[in-house]
Amino acid sequence: MELSIKKVTKGRVLARAAEAICASVISLAIFPDTVNSAEPALTAPEVEVIGNYDIGIGSSEAASEGSVTARRVATRPVTRPGEVLEFIPGVIISQHSGEGKANQYFLRGYNLDHGTDLSISVAGVPVNLRTHAHGQGWADLNFLIPELVQRVDFRKGPYYAEEGDFSTAGAAHIEYANILPRGVASATVGSFGYERALFANSSSLGDGHLLYAFEGAGYDGPWVNPDNYHRFNGVLRYSQGDRENGFAVTGFGYDSKWNSTDQVAQRAIDQGLISRFGATDPTDGGETSRYNLSFQGRRTEGDIQYLMDAYAFHYRLNLWSNFTYFLDDPVNGDQFLQVDRRNVIGVNPRMILSHKLGSANAALQFGMQAQRDDIGKVALYSTRAREILSTTRDDSVKETSVGLYAEEFVQWNEWFRSTVGARTDLYQFNVNSSIAANSGNHNDNITSPKLSLVFGPWAKTEYFFNAGYGFHSNDARGTAITVDPKTLSPAEQVTPLVRTRGAEVGVRTEIIPKLQSSVAVWALKQASELVFSGDAGTTEAGRPSYREGVEWTNHYRAKDWLLFDFDLSLSRSRFTDFDLVGDQIPGSIERVASFSATVDQIAGWSFNWTTRYFGPRPLIEDNSVRSQSTILTNIRAGYLLEKNLKLSMDVLNLFDREASNIDYFYSSRLPGEPLSGVDDIHLHPTEPRMVRLTLTGYF
Repeated sequence: MELSIKKVTKGRVLARAAEAICASVISLAIFPDTVNSAEPALTAPEVEVIGNYDIGIGSSEAASEGSVTARRVATRPVTRPGEVLEFIPGVIISQHSGEGKANQYFLRGYNLDHGTDLSISVAGVPVNLRTHAHGQGWADLNFLIPELVQRVDFRKGPYYAEEGDFSTAGAAHIEYANILPRGVASATVGSFGYERALFANSSSLGDGHLLYAFEGAGYDGPWVNPDNYHRFNGVLRYSQGDRENGFAVTGFGYDSKWNSTDQVAQRAIDQGLISRFGATDPTDGGETSRYNLSFQGRRTEGDIQYLMDAYAFHYRLNLWSNFTYFLDDPVNGDQFLQVDRRNVIGVNPRMILSHKLGSANAALQFGMQAQRDDIGKVALYSTRAREILSTTRDDSVKETSVGLYAEEFVQWNEWFRSTVGARTDLYQFNVNSSIAANSGNHNDNITSPKLSLVFGPWAKTEYFFNAGYGFHSNDARGTAITVDPKTLSPAEQVTPLVRTRGAEVGVRTEIIPKLQSSVAVWALKQASELVFSGDAGTTEAGRPSYREGVEWTNHYRAKDWLLFDFDLSLSRSRFTDFDLVGDQIPGSIERVASFSATVDQIAGWSFNWTTRYFGPRPLIEDNSVRSQSTILTNIRAGYLLEKNLKLSMDVLNLFDREASNIDYFYSSRLPGEPLSGVDDIHLHPTEPRMVRLTLTGYF
């Protein structure tokens, strides 16, 4: 069968997509190892996998795309689970509050807040939450168990038809393993009350395998007001079959509670009102839970693969925060409670048809991504010491989206391949607000074309060109708002779906023996920023922007037992409209660098050294206030006491640097200060040097 995407009209594409979806639903299948890989291995050059990364020649459609394997994930110490994503070049994971809160993410010139414009999934289930109580795109990865990670597939830029909402800066797909090579039981103790216990194993069950894992952890931190953080996590995963025909069903449950030391005013530390690790409001904190059930299936019939992801989850959050202290309410203080209760279902069927286009090998993919968020409560209350004083707004939201996409991959000859695609996304918002004027319905749609061209390899070197349109959705409440919930003054509605455009040129080479190196030069234009609002503790639509930058990534296997990694990312970010306040984007990251050296099992020893540099950033539009840079070094040393018993030590912030996890600049008011407040830097300090010891038994 021969198809040319150039000869298929938009109507025929959607019709064929519908046929593919129906066929996919009827012919369920799976397997997750390559759920995010759209192109079958046609006649592309053979890929050399060096154990830690899958980024060899012929393995991707962009210089900035790649995969990290379980072997690599196991080598590097992490302060918190989300730092698994720091294996992605240019990504910084940070925190500005208690450990149970979603991380802060930085990538390609973005302060992505808690996940805006960075799409994340685990075992086929989206992590980002839209129309969230605290911030659009909220991506809480605290439920992640690093020991179960099989691979992390990452992409950057809006060049992929499969990637939809929140993927402008990038997308990360974390896959859990089906089978563990050995059972694991580990116990960890560390500085500042850190404790963690893990039990994980897999065994045969019927015609498949059952993987199970249970985790419990606690942490107080160096804070004057201890975090008292506790999390409990469980995973069950049953799988059958192989990469051609099979399925996996995954269920997990996660609960956590914590106290928060939110970012504090620099002047409070300078004046001796609090210590560096002190809290302005010791009653801040939160509690959250998430329960997931997902299915991933694959079935192959001749030249056709049918794939299906389906998921459902329940989520809840209570989050108490106080960023401005006594600015809005000089008597009771400015603490507020954000509440989120939701049930989410989604389905992602797709079909890949391998065929001939003339003499060239090709693959045509159709797919659908549908999701329904039934948000029973998304609310904001004024509180004092966690007691509700008044209701700012209390809404229920139903948000439904359907994305249809198609793309054609063609291996034209030995030195040229291309991918041409497009997706159309349709959204429906229904808001029922406690403020009648802020209730309403809204529909919107957006179409995003994509293009990737790959030339080579010549002399073990490939050249890439990528371009595409993308989008992110705005909070559904913003699409219906007519009055400000605090002041009741008129409010402007936001655009439901915001257009982004991007392009990238890159090169990847293995011309130097044992070295994989890539360079990507990129640009992104966005019609509206998502901006964090400190007083409301949420995100809101902002000004249009333009970003550009360069990324340089290197992996050098010096010896079979010695690996060096070096990554450097530079970017420039500006608002593109005119405003007297300036054109700098507050919090936009400019420079990121990381260096890692890994020694792998010499006479029972293993070792990793990782240093990451998080450069200074503008904190205000005129660039008159900037953050300091942050340089942190972590090390891990491990020794096999016996064949099945390992002792390891992590030292985090090895050189005990005083730095910030994050900085903001805004107005707040401490007791006794003017009612108008004081403009100041607000920071969340990095933890001091910490040591963690882990004893792991294998069985």
